[in-house]
Amino acid sequence: MGRIGNYIALGFLWLFSLQPFFILYLYSDLLYHFIRLIGYRRSVINENLRYAFPEKTKDELREIRLKFYRGFCDVLIETIKQQSMSEKQMRKRMVFNNMEYTNQMANEGKDVVAIMGHYGCWEWIPSLALHSNHVACATYRPLKNIQFDNYMLKLRGRWGSLNFTMRDTMRELIKIRRQNKNFIIGLIADQSPDRNKIQYWTKFLNQNTAVLLGPEKMAKAFKAPVVFMKMSRIKRGYYQVDIIPLVEDSVSTNEFEITETHLKCLEDIIRERPEDWLWSHKRWKYSEVREIQN
Repeated sequence: MGRIGNYIALGFLWLFSLQPFFILYLYSDLLYHFIRLIGYRRSVINENLRYAFPEKTKDELREIRLKFYRGFCDVLIETIKQQSMSEKQMRKRMVFNNMEYTNQMANEGKDVVAIMGHYGCWEWIPSLALHSNHVACATYRPLKNIQFDNYMLKLRGRWGSLNFTMRDTMRELIKIRRQNKNFIIGLIADQSPDRNKIQYWTKFLNQNTAVLLGPEKMAKAFKAPVVFMKMSRIKRGYYQVDIIPLVEDSVSTNEFEITETHLKCLEDIIRERPEDWLWSHKRWKYSEVREIQN
């Protein structure tokens, strides 16, 4: 698709987002039936589920996959809708609990590392900036398509959060500190590291898993408390995020302790409601042996 085609597509997405939620969810229902029919990434999803939940039957795993499809379609629609939502709508549909804790950290002059997964409608998490006394930040991986990369950056920065590439993050955070400000940075920590950057393996969802150490290293570098952002779908189009303090004195923790702690939190919420995690990505693509040997 050329540049003109990209702009036409982006214009269509903007017009699409102007429709009310109840209309958009009709499109989501249609999309659900379509991706169910074509079996969108079925083999990847089935394999991930089978290794994660060896105790479940085929029917139970199929039910999770279908529920994932439905929730995934809603997340796509909700991501697009974000560009035309009012602040009032976002505050009503996305509730953050225990902001008192992070705002107290800001008042004490402390930065905060906030860890999450690809769970629920993670693209609405940047609305944290509406509630925070910190400078709200996040990291991202640039898309190859420049126009769509700019589109996603505008979406993620719509509520006032700053977005940095992973390469630039440390430098930008230091700039914030030099301005005598404190930050809260949201990090999605369930992605697979690049093969040549794998430094640590652990057990996650019953499998040998290469994990990112960036959140732990960042917390220790800035002596920052660590929180986990537990996202829950209350009903269609409504979410809440519970801010769960994990570590207040990150410097004194043992090596990999922060990493193991936040992964345990993520695994617990996935096991509680598995359909809301992003099962369609190849999370274990570098795991030659996925099963844990007892």
